[in-house]
Amino acid sequence: QVHLVESGGGLVQPGGSLRLSCAASGSIFSDYDMGWHRQAPGEQRELVASITSGGWTIYAGSVKGRSTISRDNGKNTIYLQMNSLKPEDTAVYYCAAGSGFNTYWGQGTQVTVSS
Repeated sequence: QVHLVESGGGLVQPGGSLRLSCAASGSIFSDYDMGWHRQAPGEQRELVASITSGGWTIYAGSVKGRSTISRDNGKNTIYLQMNSLKPEDTAVYYCAAGSGFNTYWGQGTQVTVSS
């Protein structure tokens, strides 16, 4: 299993940028597919971006072109760089790790985009 700890959330103005980090421990990080999901109040949790163990990336249409997911296997960390933030990006962002059979979740970090 793997333990995940997110950081980097906060309050930003529309048009601003934020970089979320997710530090993993407890397992072989490079073997896992990793991703960021978000959940706004009263809404379903949705995929924001994912990166496979092989480095392939997928982005939700709502963030594609202004967000970048990356991983640093040496640091056991993944990142989500978010630019041109919009109020609709406001949500709790969760880091996830999957092996194909199990999924592990972090505690979440709040991102609030507001003037």
